[in-house]
Amino acid sequence: MSTQKINNVTFKTAKNGFIIAISVIGLLHHLFELSLWWLALPGVIYKALIIYGSANIQSNFHAKAHCRGDAFEKEIAVSFDDGPNQKYTPQVLSALAQYNAGATFFVIGKNIRGNENILKQIDAEGHSIGNHSYTHSFLMDFKNLQGFKDELNQAADDVFNVIGKRMKLFRPPYGVTTPSLVRASNELNYSIIGWSIRSLDTTADHAHTISQRVQKQIEPGSIILFHDTSDKTVQVLRQTLNFARENGYKIVSVEHLLKIEAYE
Repeated sequence: MSTQKINNVTFKTAKNGFIIAISVIGLLHHLFELSLWWLALPGVIYKALIIYGSANIQSNFHAKAHCRGDAFEKEIAVSFDDGPNQKYTPQVLSALAQYNAGATFFVIGKNIRGNENILKQIDAEGHSIGNHSYTHSFLMDFKNLQGFKDELNQAADDVFNVIGKRMKLFRPPYGVTTPSLVRASNELNYSIIGWSIRSLDTTADHAHTISQRVQKQIEPGSIILFHDTSDKTVQVLRQTLNFARENGYKIVSVEHLLKIEAYE
């Protein structure tokens, strides 16, 4: 099955397909004594689709995620996850200012304490701030609806207490979506934001390798995922900004690219 066809499958269609498949197998068992072992096949396929769809935010499996903008103009968006970081976020901001580039920072709520001035600087310099949960816990995907709402609300309150704005953009930790997470984001009026280019800047790859990977994928409407948590990312960012300038791309914030609101 091609990637495009997989990306057209949603949780609802996968669930309906699973029910139809086991119903047909049950009927064939009743009429022709087909082995019930065949029930394992739709079960395996259904489970695989859920794992793939949940882990791949671009699949829109559980909900529509904004992963790229229109390609009518040579504009791209850069975004940063996991900050604010006392050491590296100011360096990222310095690089963005040098190139007069906009960006969106998806912050983790627990990282705000002690970094309030950095959050204020992000806002004062014209960049937008999005929700990346409060804890970014490895166990977050096992939370129920109220657990997800608590994660979003706690991070939102901490940001509001610093800059006086209510965020409307949400990037799920690790890009993983679940029914409870999607329902929580919908009830709290968030737009789910993904990416079209994953830099993989948190891997062991050399900065040059990461830069080349990003540059080869850049096209009008791209949304690039970085993390403002390392010196390597700062290097890659500067190379990316330079590449964009040399190739006539304007770098903007996510909400500008998508033409949506970042705050209530």
